[in-house]
Amino acid sequence: MKKRLLGFLLCAALAGCSGDEEAVPHEGNEERWASVEGNLEGTIERLRSNSALVPLGDVQIPENTPMTPELIELGKILFFDPRLSGNNEVSCQTCHDPTLGYGDNKQTFDKYSGGEGARNSPTIINSGYYTSLFWDGRAVSLEEQALGPIENPDEMNQPLDELIEELKGIEGYEDLFLLAFDEGITEENISKALAAFQRLVVVKDTPYDQFLLGETDALTAAEIKGLDLFTGKAFCSTCHNGQNLSDNNYYNIGINTKDEGRFAVTGEPGDLGRMRTPGLYGITHTAPYMRDGSLATLEEVIEYYNRGGDGHPNTSFFIQQFMSPLNLSEDEQADLLSFLQVLGGEPPIFTKPVLPGTD
Repeated sequence: MKKRLLGFLLCAALAGCSGDEEAVPHEGNEERWASVEGNLEGTIERLRSNSALVPLGDVQIPENTPMTPELIELGKILFFDPRLSGNNEVSCQTCHDPTLGYGDNKQTFDKYSGGEGARNSPTIINSGYYTSLFWDGRAVSLEEQALGPIENPDEMNQPLDELIEELKGIEGYEDLFLLAFDEGITEENISKALAAFQRLVVVKDTPYDQFLLGETDALTAAEIKGLDLFTGKAFCSTCHNGQNLSDNNYYNIGINTKDEGRFAVTGEPGDLGRMRTPGLYGITHTAPYMRDGSLATLEEVIEYYNRGGDGHPNTSFFIQQFMSPLNLSEDEQADLLSFLQVLGGEPPIFTKPVLPGTD
């Protein structure tokens, strides 16, 4: 217990993790856990006062890119258009299918030239809330992120200068761009349009948010117990906190692969294998999980953390302390699952529009 608590305090000091007493483990504390069962009102009050838990607010919109109907429509068209790729067969929607939680339901993405990609396609649900994008955080805005897959030879394999000329040659595209931008078709405007559309893909106002805003009946007793575990014994809120339930930080959680993670961006040895904390909204729609897609279900995710991970030697120090192991009972795992399922919500479903130059 002392070892685990020491790890928690070090995490709070070095990584900006929550220092609330709710995040301190209550493993073996039968009296406190009994209070959840017998004093639900007190548990509710304690959870609502936890600074790590806040309802999801609105997506921040850049001042220089107002969300006009013309801009949003252009972004949606670009998102679904396979002509943004080198072979005119791969669109953004290919890996971020609205009917598959804005992912592709595959362990890792299919490479442009065939074969399996290195990482799982992250959902774009609530991507507008992140302070960095991609698993390794190499983009600092949705606008920057939007262009990355287009140029990537393993994803869409389309040089941007060639794409601009191709779009100019398609009847109707120039008019659509001029409705949204004075400058017409440019690299910057492509990125702004795609980013604007992604900011519409939001899951919010879940029963979890309603509970935090005072609707006590929004969560069942099992879900409240799951949330109590989330902020306590299971340590989830150590990294999954604040808006979007992501601290926007980077960790090596012990998945045993050779992926360099954040190290490829920073060159810092301590970043080897670290990945950005994913948000949890929409989580029931986005399987498989982890950046290598190695866990097929939420039950497997809970079991992974419960057993203490897989012992990768470069696991972040305080993650090792928290996951050694969690010792959640079957009932506790079921309650935690019940809470996580609350966060799934209903993502908005956008359908493919009529594309310029097509019948």
